[in-house]
Amino acid sequence: MQQIRALTWLTIKAALRLRLVVILAVVLLGAVVLLPLVIKDDETARGFTQIILTYTLATITALLGLATLWMACGTLARDMEEAQIQVVAVKPVARWQIWLGKWLGILTLDALLLAGASGAVFLLMQWRAQRLPSQQQAILRNEVMVARAAVREPLPDFTATVEEELNKRVKESQVPLTDREYMRKQILEQLKARDQVILPDFRRQWVLDFGLMQRLVRDQPLFLRVKFNVAQTSPSKTYLGMWAVGELDSARLYQTNMSLAADTFHEIIVPPNLLNEKGQLTVNFINRNETALLFPLEDGMEVLYREGGFGLNFLRGVLIIFFWLAFLSALGLAASTFLSFPVAAFLSLGVLIVGLCSGTISLILEQGTIFEVNHETGVADQQTVIDRVALPFFKLLLNVINMVKGFSPIDSLSTGRSISWGQLGLAFAQICVIMGGALCALGMTIFTRRELATAQAQQ
Repeated sequence: MQQIRALTWLTIKAALRLRLVVILAVVLLGAVVLLPLVIKDDETARGFTQIILTYTLATITALLGLATLWMACGTLARDMEEAQIQVVAVKPVARWQIWLGKWLGILTLDALLLAGASGAVFLLMQWRAQRLPSQQQAILRNEVMVARAAVREPLPDFTATVEEELNKRVKESQVPLTDREYMRKQILEQLKARDQVILPDFRRQWVLDFGLMQRLVRDQPLFLRVKFNVAQTSPSKTYLGMWAVGELDSARLYQTNMSLAADTFHEIIVPPNLLNEKGQLTVNFINRNETALLFPLEDGMEVLYREGGFGLNFLRGVLIIFFWLAFLSALGLAASTFLSFPVAAFLSLGVLIVGLCSGTISLILEQGTIFEVNHETGVADQQTVIDRVALPFFKLLLNVINMVKGFSPIDSLSTGRSISWGQLGLAFAQICVIMGGALCALGMTIFTRRELATAQAQQ
């Protein structure tokens, strides 16, 4: 450990000599201070706070991410290019200790910079909140600066029903093989429509089970978070509906009529103690419009409740951002063990860009081809040899990307959603242990086996 600590400190001193840390710290604090002055909001305390959290944390993450890749690619590659690594390698220090020391040095710098920038954001939020009227402070405490968990109906599994209906239609009409995937999607959408679409003057009921959490939420207000789409746009751009929360035959039934806009999330506060004896909350909605409304099964209706405070939730979100930085530093160091600084930086940025293109990869897998699809069916008429090779690779690549990208602390913090300890542990396991650990093992192995003097002579 003494050798690793010494190498960690040498990495930090090298970054300080380049004044990278000082410049980056100034840029980060400038972003925290200047962004609130130039960002436009909807002139509400909730909207302004959500935008500030989103933009400042996203800017901090982007700046630190790029700086981390730059340091990780440069610190080892340049030492080898300038023949400085040989001075360390000839000492009684293992190659893996050199690699690990540099990685820990970069992580230490990231931790200090991230702590300073995120701490400034947290203090800024608290300071601004205290200067608001008491009514606006209450809104922030209940909807933004809080940790709220969500309860929603479980998603139905249509797989068996879809396959049964598909087989029935194939037998009746001899559907060609090229059209079966398209028909499968049609059947799935038809089944989902029965639970999603609410026709004019029809009622839709949701029953949300709080389970063991019912004691925690009985005496606190709840928030319905709803979103719907429309089949036909109305002149007013809003759509009337009647909400009834609670048992219909109960004296504590809460009812309200609201006109809401489509294609956006709305939060409706409801009074406490509306759960039944089983810990279930019943929500009914009656469509009072001349057009059908569609509430998506995934996020059309959920109930939010307070699970904890903002401070601890903010800390968990910042830790997930730190896990991302640890992964990026391992990626850059692994690339620099066998590539020059420019090529290592190019490769690392390329991997990062591919990670940001997960939507394109998902679309390719959904269409079943990397080439042109049938515009009528939306899927490939026939898979080529290249598709048979590329699609399994893209599926594996998408799973790897989702392991790192599947956590969104910034979105959760800006909407007051809870980041649980379980999510934090899963993020650490997937981002740091599995993906980061694989890159660390790869980087250490390559660096241990590389002939440094020969590499220097070739350069």
